[in-house]
Amino acid sequence: MKIAMVGSGYVGLVSGACFADFGHDVVCIDKDQGKIDSLHAGIMPIYEPGLDALVESNVKAGRLSFTTSLGEGIAGADAIFIAVGTPSRRGDGHADLTFVYEVARELGEKLSNDAVVVTKSTVPVGTGDEVERIIRETGTAHRFAVVSNPEFLREGAAIGDFKRPDRIVIGAEDEFGREVMREVYRPLFLNESPILFTSRRTSELIKYAANAFLATKITFINEMADLCEKVGANVQDVSRGIGMDNRIGAKFLHAGPGYGGSCFPKDTLALLKTAEDYDSPTRIVEAVVKVNDSRKRAMGRKVVDALGGTEAARGKKAALLGLTFKPNTDDMRDSPAIAVAQTLMDAGVAVAAYDPEGMEQARPLLPGVTMCGSAYEAIEGADVVVIVTEWDAFRALDLKRVKELANAPVMVDLRNVYKPEDMRAAGFEYVSVGRS
Repeated sequence: MKIAMVGSGYVGLVSGACFADFGHDVVCIDKDQGKIDSLHAGIMPIYEPGLDALVESNVKAGRLSFTTSLGEGIAGADAIFIAVGTPSRRGDGHADLTFVYEVARELGEKLSNDAVVVTKSTVPVGTGDEVERIIRETGTAHRFAVVSNPEFLREGAAIGDFKRPDRIVIGAEDEFGREVMREVYRPLFLNESPILFTSRRTSELIKYAANAFLATKITFINEMADLCEKVGANVQDVSRGIGMDNRIGAKFLHAGPGYGGSCFPKDTLALLKTAEDYDSPTRIVEAVVKVNDSRKRAMGRKVVDALGGTEAARGKKAALLGLTFKPNTDDMRDSPAIAVAQTLMDAGVAVAAYDPEGMEQARPLLPGVTMCGSAYEAIEGADVVVIVTEWDAFRALDLKRVKELANAPVMVDLRNVYKPEDMRAAGFEYVSVGRS
């Protein structure tokens, strides 16, 4: 089949490369000439493990190409995926669908054959209806169907998630749409990947509901971590104890500084706005958003406390290890590190930082932070070392060298990477999350 992927960002590029690897003929389309030029040169616009090799092999095989021309890219395509950004709209928190609707209008004007238009972007309930209306208004003479096919890709593990998905959700209103989507995903039938066909509106809501539920699990265990610190319990054991219950599950029960990234913050907010529009309050999700926002600053205050409190912290130095919202990505969107660094700087603490992949993205977001070339460079002269993101590079630090470089052997581990007893034995004053 021929597939056109409109949008060559995280979702579009990963999906397009994986579809090409399945044997489809894929064209990735983007208006950003610089991005397309970089892709032609083999330079990825994002960091995702294995993506550069996957793109390179499929370009060489002639199954994957890039263009800035929508008309050329969609010509002859059986399925046209919309994978453009839907950021939170400035001022009210609704998902900004400007790019989605612009693409829909242009598709209607340039459609040259029968095709299925697939919304891969994360969109609120009813967006597919509007996309269909816009295309129909252009007066296209070709048969088309609008389908919802949300993505469930974890940054840092996106290729594996696409090729071995827990489920494929397809929201279609007619057999034409369902038939084409079955053919698109036929290569995954061999893996017996479950495909769930639903109505279009149901499919759109599934994506938001899934992310809101995962965000709720993270926020719940973070609140349990706070309680553990008060009562002298261990949150990691609590997580194991409740996660062994099959009805709960062990995933997303790791206490830390709060969730961030491109999905959870904006999707929970967009779900709240949709619920408000339909006069159906989602009080649990509302609480999750508020608790998560306040937690990030609270983690900054935790570091200030480790420095001896507000007065004692002023003029001291903190080394932040990890800036991205999670490891194996360069994504800084809504990263807890931003709030932690800002809280420290507000308290008069000088901040130095290092991240294996996120430095370039972090610089404009953290202008007051000194960016360093390595973890040990950041640690030199620091009064506290803070692990913010659990990159593998920070899991086995040379603790003897850390003590020699730092002003004081103090570590605040916001990801519980180390064992308290090991850190005490190494002579550190060690503070973690949810462990006494």
